[in-house]
Amino acid sequence: MAAIPDWMRPPRAEGWLADDLDRLPEAPRHTELIDGALVFMMTPQRSWHIRMIHALTSSLAGQAPDGVEVEPTMTVRLDDHNRPEPDIVVAAAPYEPNRTWFAAGEVLLAVEVVSPESAHRDRTVKLRKYAEAGIGHYWLIEEEDTRPVVHVYELDAPTRSYVPVGIARGRLERPVPFPVTVDLDGLLPAK
Repeated sequence: MAAIPDWMRPPRAEGWLADDLDRLPEAPRHTELIDGALVFMMTPQRSWHIRMIHALTSSLAGQAPDGVEVEPTMTVRLDDHNRPEPDIVVAAAPYEPNRTWFAAGEVLLAVEVVSPESAHRDRTVKLRKYAEAGIGHYWLIEEEDTRPVVHVYELDAPTRSYVPVGIARGRLERPVPFPVTVDLDGLLPAK
């Protein structure tokens, strides 16, 4: 059995902290922190997933009002033990060239594009954690016959949980977190 590299050993008994991610240059790209544990995305991303992230990021960025940043694969600091990496983050925060994360209070919308290896985390763990952190909007994008289907959630503030407010196929129109219209079928090449 191969030895565990020193950098993979937590620096304290209670595990890793959110700030530790910025001091792990050896960690693979797309390393997340969930409940004090490092989570690595080790499988190659599929073309569908990558194209969906890039096309939707571009669409949202083109519609975002001034003062709202749209970033792919940027971590969000939910608390000291959780710093997940949504596929897309929409945040009310100024552009900072050296930024490595957004605070949960800055995030207007977290978007996850479901992959086979991330399905459980995206559908349950992240859905719960983003809501508990007070992130107002969550979109979960699933693949249905190679086309995107967006499950739209909004935060019910008193319960700190998400409620489903719609499922979009073909076209997505939302008045929040800012007015947005997305031709979902146009995000990918024609079948």
